[in-house]
Amino acid sequence: MTLDEYSRLDATALAERIRDKEISAAEAQRCARDAAAALNPRLNAIIEMFDAPLAHDVQGPFAGVPFLIKDLVLHAAGVRNEAGCRLAAGVVAPNDSALMSRFRRAGLATLGRTRTPELGFNATTESSFGGITRNPWNPAHSAGGSSGGSAAAVAAGIVPIAHANDGGGSIRVPASMCGLVGLKPSRGRVSAGPDYGQPLMGLGIEGVVCRTVRDAAAALDAMQGPEVGDPFLVAPPAQPYAHAIHTPVRRLRIAVATRFPGTQPADAACAAAVEVTARTLAGLGHHVEEAAPEYSSEACLSATRMFWSSFLASGVVGLAQMRGTPVEQALNEVQACTRATAEYGLSLRALDLEWALAQMNAVSRAVAPFFTQYDILLTPTQRTAPVRLGVLNQDNASLDAQGFFELLFDYAAYTPLFNFTGQPAISLPLAMAEDLPIGVHFVAPMGDESTLLQLAVQLEQAMPWAARRPALHAAAL
Repeated sequence: MTLDEYSRLDATALAERIRDKEISAAEAQRCARDAAAALNPRLNAIIEMFDAPLAHDVQGPFAGVPFLIKDLVLHAAGVRNEAGCRLAAGVVAPNDSALMSRFRRAGLATLGRTRTPELGFNATTESSFGGITRNPWNPAHSAGGSSGGSAAAVAAGIVPIAHANDGGGSIRVPASMCGLVGLKPSRGRVSAGPDYGQPLMGLGIEGVVCRTVRDAAAALDAMQGPEVGDPFLVAPPAQPYAHAIHTPVRRLRIAVATRFPGTQPADAACAAAVEVTARTLAGLGHHVEEAAPEYSSEACLSATRMFWSSFLASGVVGLAQMRGTPVEQALNEVQACTRATAEYGLSLRALDLEWALAQMNAVSRAVAPFFTQYDILLTPTQRTAPVRLGVLNQDNASLDAQGFFELLFDYAAYTPLFNFTGQPAISLPLAMAEDLPIGVHFVAPMGDESTLLQLAVQLEQAMPWAARRPALHAAAL
């Protein structure tokens, strides 16, 4: 199999060929390694490639398909888990997280780890510890964050699918910036156990980035469902997602918004992508109109800042204790905006977090009725086209915690609300601005990933993206 042939197959097709013995799993993995060897020096998407794939079930639905794991939250026994942070350099996970065990059972052949910004705290993947991850569409631009390493590797054709997670847009923003499908499942759909019940007070969600809707559906089937000890249960889907996508989507009531409360309007390219998508949806028979949920953007931003700040403070303190070093010394070893935010987290009281949790409830209650009027909300994924490297600088000593949050939220203006409310959302690669992809964002009511995926299949057919390839891609080697 040539790299051109390999890189044109999604994970579903590759698994079928391996099962049918048209190719061997070893051959597919060799292609992934060859592509990584050629492209990663230019992209810096992958931290390390393992000497052999991690153990996996050779009878699983994705048996033998090359796969990469993001170096954050999820972890594999005996594998480094460094979270893009110098404080965690050399830390080795003692056990599998629950999702890692599910990836093994699905048959995914994990070949390595992908880069993330320091402690996952950015919408780009640039750090003093891991360096700069470049966008394969244009290496002067960001690949997004915090799942930028995974997104760059998938977009470049190194692997067809990779692990990602999302605490404010970290699946959807890199998917948008790299021209991929990025689904953030509902809160509680995918377990973060046993280490976490609700990461980031419920903001953090596990998932993948991939190139096709059918891969997103099949991966969600492999990931979804509770583990023993999880804090709550989400109603299971009526049928497997891989089956649901073959049922035509019903006529939907779709709201369109290019501006949220307290945000700047989307730039021309992102607004145009939404407008073209809205016209296409209307032409497909859906009811489409302009409308946006009403909620307190100030409460959402303030509470989210508290959640992230306490999470970073806990991470820095935990790593300091693990290393046996004073917290102040550990704070001196992280980037300036990480330090400022962690210090703010250390200043918070229990009453502050109680207030933040109350705001999460209030905002969720304010937004939920909107989704009794509409089945889907359509927005841009980010407010502007993919930014150039260096714009979202996590080591900018002039910014305090609030200043860095305002910088991130100005760019990722549409995604964090739905980490706050817990609703499922997906970014689809439906537009281009010159040489850069532009994602379009869809949100559904809590628990309704099936409708999101059915609509995504319809748009994949009506506005196809499969033929697009970035400048740096395995097919061109």
